[in-house]
Amino acid sequence: MKSSITKLEGILWSIALPGFPQLLVGLWFKGALFVILEIIINVQSNFNLGIMYSFLGETHKSAEVIDYQWLMFYPCLYMFAMWDAYKLADDKKDKYSFLPFVLSAYTVTVGLMYSPKVYLLGNFIGPIFLPILFVIPGVLIGLLIRSALLRLH
Repeated sequence: MKSSITKLEGILWSIALPGFPQLLVGLWFKGALFVILEIIINVQSNFNLGIMYSFLGETHKSAEVIDYQWLMFYPCLYMFAMWDAYKLADDKKDKYSFLPFVLSAYTVTVGLMYSPKVYLLGNFIGPIFLPILFVIPGVLIGLLIRSALLRLH
């Protein structure tokens, strides 16, 4: 028997580690798959090392250690796992609720691609913080498109 989670609980556990919400509700295969994929991508891309350097203010060093080819997989996995956790808790099955997650996956990927070249006020933002900032337009655009589609239908 599956237990339930709230939307907020699903999103927050998914932020901590993709796959945790699925494991919480008893979806063992899907949850384990998300966790394993996250670990593989994380290790292959040196993501944790990049995060550490970024938070220590060494964003250039972060960009040097990151394997961009591997990290490019992360936004889609991360946002898909988060949407899946949100969907598990969505009793009403809100139409188009996936759009903020999908658009965020796109914009974060674009942010990651441009991160080696972007400076803000002369400061290198890096491959961790710039993609995080790109979540905001993804969510906003997704909510806007969702709102427009809901008005049309």
